[in-house]
Amino acid sequence: MEVLKREGISGLAKHASHYIHKKRESRPKSDAFKDVLFINGCPKDLLPHPPRYRVTHQMEQLKVNGYTCDEVFFENVDLKQVRMYSCFIIFRAPYTEKLDAFIQLAKSWNKPVLYDVDDLVIDTKYTDQIAYVKNMDASQKARYDLDVMKNQKLLKLCDGCITTTLALKKELEKYNPNVWINRNTASIEMVTLSQEIKKTSKDTVDIGYFSGSITHNEDFEMIKPALIDVLNAYDYVRLHLVGEIDLPQDLKMYASKIEVHPFMDYKKLPELISKMDINLAPLTSNIFNEAKSENKWVEASLVNTCTIASNLGAFKEMIEDHKTGILCSNIVEWKKKLTCLIENKELRETLAGNAYAYCLKHCVTLYTGANIVSILQQNRKRIICMGFAKLEISGGVMVALRHAAYLQDAGYQVMLLSFYDTCTEFTFMNHSFPVLPFKNEKLDAKIDCGVATMWPTVKMLDDVRCIENKKYLVQGYEVDFYDFKDPRKVEASVTYSYPFDCITVSKWCKEWLKSEFNKDAKWVYNGIDIEQYKNHKREFNGKIRILIEGDSSSKYKNVDEAFTITNKLDSSKYEIWYMSYNAKPKDWYRVDKFLHRVPYEEVQKVYADCDILLKTSVFESFSYPPLEMMATGGYVVALLNDGNKEYLEDGKNCLIYPNGDIDKAVHCIERIVSDQALRDVLYTNGVETAKSRDWNLIKESIIRVYCA
Repeated sequence: MEVLKREGISGLAKHASHYIHKKRESRPKSDAFKDVLFINGCPKDLLPHPPRYRVTHQMEQLKVNGYTCDEVFFENVDLKQVRMYSCFIIFRAPYTEKLDAFIQLAKSWNKPVLYDVDDLVIDTKYTDQIAYVKNMDASQKARYDLDVMKNQKLLKLCDGCITTTLALKKELEKYNPNVWINRNTASIEMVTLSQEIKKTSKDTVDIGYFSGSITHNEDFEMIKPALIDVLNAYDYVRLHLVGEIDLPQDLKMYASKIEVHPFMDYKKLPELISKMDINLAPLTSNIFNEAKSENKWVEASLVNTCTIASNLGAFKEMIEDHKTGILCSNIVEWKKKLTCLIENKELRETLAGNAYAYCLKHCVTLYTGANIVSILQQNRKRIICMGFAKLEISGGVMVALRHAAYLQDAGYQVMLLSFYDTCTEFTFMNHSFPVLPFKNEKLDAKIDCGVATMWPTVKMLDDVRCIENKKYLVQGYEVDFYDFKDPRKVEASVTYSYPFDCITVSKWCKEWLKSEFNKDAKWVYNGIDIEQYKNHKREFNGKIRILIEGDSSSKYKNVDEAFTITNKLDSSKYEIWYMSYNAKPKDWYRVDKFLHRVPYEEVQKVYADCDILLKTSVFESFSYPPLEMMATGGYVVALLNDGNKEYLEDGKNCLIYPNGDIDKAVHCIERIVSDQALRDVLYTNGVETAKSRDWNLIKESIIRVYCA
């Protein structure tokens, strides 16, 4: 109703049309992960040219350089889109709460967000200099000013800014220190349209003023005396006024020599510009105009029309005076040089030819994309994808996620690829990660590094074409997970021959990768969250509590042997706890307490509540339980295997017994219980061993192996 009262039926119809157009503004249709999402803040039905140059044309620059892009109108933004792109460019959008949340989520995932602006519409101290803005009614100007300041607020939230001219860059740096220039360029379509046009000979000299927006009325007023002079002096001169410009009263006497054209579609513009012999590009001297782009010169040059322009801002930066155009510093020069151009056809053609050759090579999207690519590369954090068959918590998955968390902390853009999971986010250690499908057709962006985490993920990763560097996080000899009759045994073995860079968390894995597959793997040892484990000396006053950990259904965990040992212990002196995530105790196990599916964050308390860990695994790539037990100050009796031999030392931080020697194992347990001096040695060295494996000590080495 307010619009109806203020602007009448026609105004209401215009607003309704604008609302419908906004709802129809482009929304990404693909569900694949891509490089860049452009968020357009200018309605194309009201301001078609700015988003065409700053969104459509920059997208074209990126696409011809192999980057994938989409566009969305700022009011149609969805937080779900943050997951689907590696970088965001927001063009002239005002601050909204949704965009604020969008930017914060992107930053939490180390995804850069850049603001793009082609005019000083970021502070009222600039826009107040525009005559058209000064003449707005109070309510209209209040709304306009509010939007301008909202632009500034959003600009300050972004990681940096892309702009069009040196003058703009200098001003924008007052609001955001990170500013880069990517000049406006003509699209391939514009060049095609321009080259289809053929100039025709005529008896008149046609001068064109293509105003663009209504804000340029003041610029036209500046050169009006020069135009009146030439209209008086030359019968064959014709003046064309194009766009939102008011014909001044003192030019109406020359109506027979003046043709007024409406604001027109850019596809029709080249034909009209080509009919001009001289293109006028005046700008009054103020900071707002100094920041404007050289579009008028480029568009005229592409149809072989010469330009005479004000000697300031982008025109001064781009036009070489008397070679690719004519520059004027005052009205005297405008009169003199405009007269010279009217009288000298050969000069006009020479200037136009030089400008055409220059602009075709230096001002077209096809040849200029390297600059915006460089800007993105400076801002786009290295993208690392961790590939999983399924995000189901296990020792190996947790190590990979731990690495992912440290990479995210270091500023890298980390994503999780999953074949089976349908979730879009995954949280681990207070770190949120975007989750994407582990499928080639769902990944259509430049990804720096992909990491296979278990053998089934190697082939999946190999099939993804857009990943530049591929790594394989090897945490065990997965070949031996299967019987010889199982075809997966061979399939697992084949994965170690893929041309991936191998990373491993075990010295043993590093050794067999070299000896069996001639792979030089990078090794980073596994760590422990030492701060989560509070060590304390055990009193050994009442019953001694023995902890057995592992899957009773796995022959490699050898849990049966552990219970064979504890079944021989005096039940009046020893209490047996059994912890397993997947399996349950067998009928013949003597178990005083069974702990099933204990949450990760509660596991350390289980170790702290027990006195001795009996660990009987015969095969492990890396064995965490002995390390976790020592971190709490507890004691370890274990079989030596490839997964623990790099940190367990018999008689120093644990007691080792031979595989199958039940009596020896019983003796080790009883020796710890009876020998205070031994306990002191094992306690001190055990705690020190655990501390030496603190994750904080190895963060940097983890980051290096992924980013080398």
